[in-house]
Amino acid sequence: MSINLLAIESSCDDTSASVLIDGCIRSNVIASQKVHSKHGGVVPELAGRAHLKKIITVTEEALTRAMISKESVDAIAFTSGPGLIGSLMVGSSFAKSMALALKVPLISVDHMQAHVLSNFINDPKPSFPFLCLTVSGGHTQIVLVKDYLEMELIGETKDDAAGEAFDKTANLLKLPYPGGPMIDELARIGNPRAFEFPEPRVAGLHFSFSGLKTSIRYFLIENLNKNPNFIEESINDICASVQHRIVSILMRKLEKAARQYNIKEIAIAGGVSSNSGLRQAATELSEINGWTLHIPPVEYCTDNAAMIAMTAYYKFLAGDFETLSAVPSARIEWKSS
Repeated sequence: MSINLLAIESSCDDTSASVLIDGCIRSNVIASQKVHSKHGGVVPELAGRAHLKKIITVTEEALTRAMISKESVDAIAFTSGPGLIGSLMVGSSFAKSMALALKVPLISVDHMQAHVLSNFINDPKPSFPFLCLTVSGGHTQIVLVKDYLEMELIGETKDDAAGEAFDKTANLLKLPYPGGPMIDELARIGNPRAFEFPEPRVAGLHFSFSGLKTSIRYFLIENLNKNPNFIEESINDICASVQHRIVSILMRKLEKAARQYNIKEIAIAGGVSSNSGLRQAATELSEINGWTLHIPPVEYCTDNAAMIAMTAYYKFLAGDFETLSAVPSARIEWKSS
């Protein structure tokens, strides 16, 4: 029997819909919200309003590209969290209404678990068990993946996420939002050893980036006091040095986790996994340690409904459906080691 799934993603500021047919992604439509750029960050109320305007159009386009009608959909999936509660409510309410009208099952999907399973959209796919470093603007995690729907959080940030460190640094450097990709671009022509930033000491497999953010701030203040043109004259080297330190923190913990769990199947996921410095460092570390490395195409690294659809596919096969009374959550708790 053919399985046709429609998935909706609305956790933050990207409205996305995807159609999966028999385990294969047939369409993945993403509408980004430009309204936040002038504010230097996502404004939750504006994000919710933008989702309301775009969600029908995006869903219709996803169905059209996949060449199926809404009456052919066997189940509808939505992001249940974590994310902005207003944005999540738009997506979940739309999915519930559509599922009720079409009389099809509803599937709720954890956004972070979906990032992990984005590695199963294309070949080659990871083998179980594997470790996944999931890095985004709001989360930094190391996940032990035992099966499609069996995952254990073994390391996470205790304060700020790596993506936030990129964005806050970009803000200090007066770079346009979103700042992370801009830092990556400028870092490519900078010297990563030009400036030294501290690496926090955090027990186990956990992370911390708040101290690094503070050190970057005071570093800039000190040097601007000496030379008002410091940022303008050293922007490439600053970006390269900051990126080098963030990436080295991530790689050191990932390597420690791989040794601790004796696993050589490694995956990277989340919005920051599109960072060229992180991809290069992970590739080099994989060659040194004999890992098999998996990183999704950039299209599936940022927030997208294809990863929601892929996760929903395995939940559909397991008969794991949701009720119409389901309420999305801004934060979802994992089982942590």
